Amino acid sequence: MDAEHFLPFRKSAVISLCAEQLPEADRGAFLEFARLLAALTHHGFHARGDAVLDAYHLVDPAEDVRTVGVPTAHDRAAARAIVERELVALAEAADFTRVEAEEIRRAFDEHSLVKLRLEVDDADIDTALFFRRGVTQRTEKVKWLYGLRTREIEFTSYSKVLVYIAFAERAEPDPDRPSGVLLKLFQNVPKNDLEMLYPSVRVGMRPLDKLLIGVPAVISGIIVLVTKLVASLGLLILLVAFWLGLREESVRLDQTALVTLGAGIAAFGGYVFRQFSKFKNRKIKLLKTLSEHLYFRNLDNDAGVFHHLLGAAEESEVKETVLAYHFLRTAGAPSTADDLDRRIEDWFRARWETTFDFEIRAGLRRLRELDLLVEHGDGTFGVVEPVRARVRLDRHWDELFPRSAPVPSEKPRESV
Repeated sequence: MDAEHFLPFRKSAVISLCAEQLPEADRGAFLEFARLLAALTHHGFHARGDAVLDAYHLVDPAEDVRTVGVPTAHDRAAARAIVERELVALAEAADFTRVEAEEIRRAFDEHSLVKLRLEVDDADIDTALFFRRGVTQRTEKVKWLYGLRTREIEFTSYSKVLVYIAFAERAEPDPDRPSGVLLKLFQNVPKNDLEMLYPSVRVGMRPLDKLLIGVPAVISGIIVLVTKLVASLGLLILLVAFWLGLREESVRLDQTALVTLGAGIAAFGGYVFRQFSKFKNRKIKLLKTLSEHLYFRNLDNDAGVFHHLLGAAEESEVKETVLAYHFLRTAGAPSTADDLDRRIEDWFRARWETTFDFEIRAGLRRLRELDLLVEHGDGTFGVVEPVRARVRLDRHWDELFPRSAPVPSEKPRESV
């Protein structure tokens, strides 16, 4: 796979790594700059989060929170459009990658880590969005040869998988059909197990499962037929032939014949019940495996997913802006965007053995918005010094809370 945009370091770690490269006299100003930058970024995502959570409450209202007024179908449709637009934007800002439909189809076709055969009923699904982040290669020991031995397999795993499912709207509500939207965040999901994250997934029988049930059923059926049903079947055949007129001599049903017939029917009924119980128990075991697999990988649900995305997107923006600022300032000369991008990626690869595709355009865009970027006519860039940068960030912060009128001074109270 192509390298991801995600940088697996917290913003505090990135700020510390950059500060360690500076002379002691410059570190204080840089750390103050980073603190103000993080505060401004947090405020921006806080306002953005309020708007999207208000829209999400119309789409999927929480049971313990009341809604003012009665939203119309038009209100819910508009809110859902906002939710889906912001979900995609925040997922991309948090360095998630969209999972294409082809990759999900391959997950159905290829062998999964959990030995289940799954089917999805997508008749009620209107929109399905999957996002992933953090691609790793992992190894795990699995049982084989009916649990007699174990072997180690290597597989691709995703650290985070975001799932958004919107169900089709209906003119009349149907309690037996899903409605609304579903939003979930999972962790440590094997690539070939993506199909398990669908809400309408059904567990089916693999060929091996059918063999484990069918072969013993056939063998035990033959044994029952030979030992229990031969006498009863002969008597039943004679009775049917007499009733159909194929046999003139009547069949005598004495006590011994009735006992034989009853014993055969009871044996056959017990055999059928045992086979049905085996099938049912196997199905319950497979469902239990699926439930445990999802339970231990579920990370967040519903509105909590947006809180997670907002925090991750905020961290990503701070990291991109800090790195762009720091490497432009320490370059010694104006740099192009491509040179800056390459220097940052090479630094993390050489110093920390971390490979990622740095989003230099996002960092430069944020520096431009904050009036910290110096753009030259030849396509190169520089930045203002930390002291001036702190002044400009402080001005942006003051503009967030403008005073409409002077604050009256309070008269000191007289002591009694």
